Amino acid sequence: MRVILLIVLGIAIVLALLAVITMVGTAWIERANPPAGRFVAVDGGRLHVLELGRPDAPPIVLLHGASGNLGDMRLALGEWLASGYRVILVDRPGHGWSNRPDRRGDATPARQAALIHQALTQIGVGRAIILGHSWGSAVATAYALAYPQDVAGLVLLAPVTHPWPGGVALINHIVTAPLIGPLIARTVILPAGYILMQFGVAAVFAPQTPPDDYVRRTSLELLLRPSEFTANAEDLIALKAAVTLQAPRYGEIRTPVSIISGDDTDTIVSTEIHSRAIAAQLPQARLTVLPGVGHMVQYAAPDIILQEVDRVAAAGVR
Repeated sequence: MRVILLIVLGIAIVLALLAVITMVGTAWIERANPPAGRFVAVDGGRLHVLELGRPDAPPIVLLHGASGNLGDMRLALGEWLASGYRVILVDRPGHGWSNRPDRRGDATPARQAALIHQALTQIGVGRAIILGHSWGSAVATAYALAYPQDVAGLVLLAPVTHPWPGGVALINHIVTAPLIGPLIARTVILPAGYILMQFGVAAVFAPQTPPDDYVRRTSLELLLRPSEFTANAEDLIALKAAVTLQAPRYGEIRTPVSIISGDDTDTIVSTEIHSRAIAAQLPQARLTVLPGVGHMVQYAAPDIILQEVDRVAAAGVR
């Protein structure tokens, strides 16, 4: 019995230390990565929005994927696009500096599209090109289905559009489970994340390599905060059911669409299951498959993406 008590006491001490490390680490991460834009009120909360370029230029909204924030799209495409467009970068609900008004209720692309539409309306953005990467592309298509009058075109990068075999990583189910989930999120995730983050980044970029100092330049460490890691897990769990509902409706999209993906080199999101499938449903869509390119197409081929944005913009004003 004494041995068991000592083991329990030891575990409790370790968890307490990890909880303190997480609290201190979260505070340090937030001080090191302050908001870059402004906050816009939405139902029950606020979204963090950053604008680049001329306010009178054609608007384009950039939506980041899972496990990230607007810093990723800013580094990859923001400055490139700002020379000719009003670029609006948004931290999706629960990510970066945007909060999550309805917690798990805000985990679907449709709900996130609704909150983003509220924010864009408040800052005077009407008809815009919506560009989404990976998970963010599901928000882009949900936005087009819900607000067709406010979409000038879609640019989908390595998109998730259809249901796929299997599910998501076990850690996402663990961290969202009652009781054990909050405990894991507030003790283990941040210290373990610091050790594993570089490996994760390399895997997502493969076979390309990430830009120098990618983690710092994109404020990726914000993901390790308990609230954001949990929100990201909720997003991933909700995605398959959400695109299952959306997929039969893609034929309703009438705007110009450009889809840009790597070939089967992308081991994160299947081009065959997603990009080719949605392209087949949209006769007006143009699919570009980049040989030898992995999931982070926005870094591998920004020049091609800019050309496609210009093409979609021109087609959208006809």
